[in-house]
Amino acid sequence: MTIRFIKTLSLCSVLSALFILSACTSIPPGVTPVSDFDKSRYLGTWYEIARLDHPFERGLEQISATYSVRDDGGIDVLNQGFEVASGEWSTANGKAYFVGDDTVGHLKVSFFGPFYASYVIAQLDEDYQYALVTGPDTDYLWILSRNKVLDPSIIDKLLNFAESKGYDTGAMIYVKHD
Repeated sequence: MTIRFIKTLSLCSVLSALFILSACTSIPPGVTPVSDFDKSRYLGTWYEIARLDHPFERGLEQISATYSVRDDGGIDVLNQGFEVASGEWSTANGKAYFVGDDTVGHLKVSFFGPFYASYVIAQLDEDYQYALVTGPDTDYLWILSRNKVLDPSIIDKLLNFAESKGYDTGAMIYVKHD
């Protein structure tokens, strides 16, 4: 191999990695993150009401996420869920940071070292009681609530919004909370 080929291959690898990493913090087409976002009001515990299926949550019930302020100004994330098959609780600790302005509900979250993924708050109740959250594309969707139960009319409203943006809302999994 020539040095020029190696340099070109290295440059392509770096550019590909940057593209992949930037795509992970992207916003799905047609979705706009909420504005006038207040981090302090979003902190605390949220219960997962429904989600699209993902391997990292498969088999879990009673899922919650608790957000708190990090010393560096970011947000600590503690996700918990009950593994039905094993009968044990599963936890995942992560960290989140705003992608841009902290008054816009667009964050990047990491549970695995330097790898971040989008956390886009697409809908948020004015009293911060329920939210619709997506990832970098329409394969990721969560309905969150401050309570373990959410009024079906609110769920329908959020699902109608998501469906209008291209999400497969018929594939939503509804989380059991005891």
